[in-house]
Amino acid sequence: MLDRLYDPKTRGVLLQLALVAALLFLGYEIVTNTAANLRRQNLASGFAFLDRTSGFDISQKLIAYENTSTFGRAFWVGLWNTILVAVIGIVLATALGFAIGLARLSSNWLMARLATVYVEVVRNVPLLLQLLFWYFAALRSLPMPLDSHRWGDFYANRRGLYAPWPDWSSGAGVLLSGVLLAALLSVVVVSLARWQRTTAGERWVIWPWVVALFAGLPLLALAMSGQPLDMSWPATGRYNVEGGIVLQPEFGALLIGLVVYTAAFIAEIVRGGVLGVPSGQREAAAALGLSNAQSMRLVIIPLALRIIIPPLTNQYLNLTKNSSLAVAIGYPDLVSVFSGTVLNLSNQAVEVILITMAVYLTLSLATSFAMNAFNDRFALKER
Repeated sequence: MLDRLYDPKTRGVLLQLALVAALLFLGYEIVTNTAANLRRQNLASGFAFLDRTSGFDISQKLIAYENTSTFGRAFWVGLWNTILVAVIGIVLATALGFAIGLARLSSNWLMARLATVYVEVVRNVPLLLQLLFWYFAALRSLPMPLDSHRWGDFYANRRGLYAPWPDWSSGAGVLLSGVLLAALLSVVVVSLARWQRTTAGERWVIWPWVVALFAGLPLLALAMSGQPLDMSWPATGRYNVEGGIVLQPEFGALLIGLVVYTAAFIAEIVRGGVLGVPSGQREAAAALGLSNAQSMRLVIIPLALRIIIPPLTNQYLNLTKNSSLAVAIGYPDLVSVFSGTVLNLSNQAVEVILITMAVYLTLSLATSFAMNAFNDRFALKER
């Protein structure tokens, strides 16, 4: 028996079991002490508060919500607002970051210097200050609604940017269904083309098929439904611009700030990834007669993605978590709505904070899982 205790594997297992037991005991002590403190202060515990009436309004909501809705409904409104700004911000920050990163490598002296100035200035100014700048100095300085700036059917004032928007009670829903079907069939066409190239060595020209699907299917669906495509057009009313869709200044400031800030870090990641590709790959591409643009698109960037994707994942996680700074400018994200208003009205601090932490943990793990799966496609495979 004593001989086994000197075995490294046995000692390792025993130490891990002891550590797990200590962590479980610590967690038990935290939970029981918290429950006892709540009872001592006559504070209710549990998650029944989610069914109570909220009694407050939310300025931006992607799902139905009224001030007579529950705290649970308010949670979902805040969550979808957070997901909205995170998803759009990731897409735009990636596009802008790649453009700035490649511009820093440009042979054009002016373009490279401007990209360098952008990166050095933006990433060294705190994000909170940038959000306050975009909100108060840029968007809140716009004129009052009756004096809105107008560009055709677009209006801009301190209450937001107004734009035409489809009326979903008409044929717009049918048109959207056609677009989604075209996207699904395009994925099938691309998969078939890839399979044909792998098995038979034949290369298909797929872009005419994709263009035909996106141009034909939505219009065909709209024609077959017989429903007109109606639009809601913004127009100046008695006190405000009415109609269309409005991009609120809080959402615009948060999105611009997150995109501009995160893109500066993505640009450096892209630049480092491109510079990390061995020079022999560039020489091989030039020997094949590829132009600089073709070499970058077909050789350099696909190889650089192996270097870019892992640190890029961190920036996506940072953008999602940094969206919680929306509370500083009044955008109703999860932290502002749930960890702010709901917490103050319900006095369920422990439950609210635990739920909020669990949500951000889930979003981060989901993003990491998706990026790791994407990274596996570009990772070098040993044969």
